[in-house]
This record gives sequence, structure tokens and C-alpha cells, in this order.
Amino acid sequence: MAQGIILAGGFSSRTQNNKMRLSIDGKPLIIHTIEAMKPFVNKIYLITGHYDQDIRSIVHEDEKVHIVYNADYEKGMFSSVLCGVKNVTEDFFIIPGDIPFIDASTYDALLKGSKPIRFPTYEGKEGHPLFISIKLKSRLLNEPVDSNLRKFRDEQDKEIILVDDPNILKDIDTMIEYKTLLDERK
Repeated sequence: MAQGIILAGGFSSRTQNNKMRLSIDGKPLIIHTIEAMKPFVNKIYLITGHYDQDIRSIVHEDEKVHIVYNADYEKGMFSSVLCGVKNVTEDFFIIPGDIPFIDASTYDALLKGSKPIRFPTYEGKEGHPLFISIKLKSRLLNEPVDSNLRKFRDEQDKEIILVDDPNILKDIDTMIEYKTLLDERK
């Protein structure tokens, strides 16, 4: 098993509202992301920021899901990564909250890999989630807040996991992407 970090601290500026609340199949987007990860982790740290109270109104903490407010969310996504990494005590996944439908086979394949950093690819395109060994925790926490996960990942011994899951590439940054995803699910 592992732990999970779900990033939901941003402004959702391109959707112009809290995209974590967008409804898909009758549930908020963030709930889908949590439910996809839950079977593969012992704990999930849901990192909030700008929409903290709004997200708390739709996500209820339980024995697996812990909401953590990132007071530095205005410094960007990597500040939320660092906020989440401070909490983990085992190997962990990191995924943005707006990537809701990762297939179970993708999580399983990432867990079965062997290198300290693993990420999926579909048809030659890199996607999410990212798997990181707990052995890299202190190294990651020493990164400056203006760094990013791709830079950190590319400096490590990494493994590319080929998956048959186009959902690793489907994030929702705009209302057009949201409507496209809804159309695909019909």
C-alpha cells in the first residue's frame, strides 16, 4: 500500500469557479478523484487552499481522507505538493484533483513498479498520477517552493509505466474540457 496526495489548492482561474465542485455523473469532480485513489492507499491528504471551506463542505474527512489547508497556496501548485509531502509516512501518489477517472489498473501498475519515481504514459504521452518512494521525501522537501514536480522527477531514477488508460491525460482546466468529458461519458 501507499498514501496519496490530492492537490486542490488552486484558484481554478480558467474555469472561473471552483472546478472541484463541477458535477460529473451526479458527484463533484473531487469526489471522483478521491474514490479512484482510495482502494490503493492507506491515507489520502487532500491539500486545499483558495477554496478550502467550499471543498470542506463537499468532502468529509474519514479514517482515510484528511483535509490539509495549505496556507501558502498563493505561491503555486508546488507549495501544495510540499504541504502534502510533509504529512506522508509511506510511499505516495501525487495527483491534481482535476484528474478524476484514473483506472484501477494504472494505480496497480504504478505500485508494482520498481524505481523510486514512477509515472504512467499512454500512447507516448506522460500523465498522472506520480508515484514517489518515501526515500525521496527529504530530498523533495528540500526543493525550493518555486520548483516543480516535473523538474524534481526528471532529476531522479525514474520508471515509465506504459498503461492502457487515456484518463491519465484528462484534466479539467477549462469549461470546454469539462463539457468534452461530460460528452465522453454519455
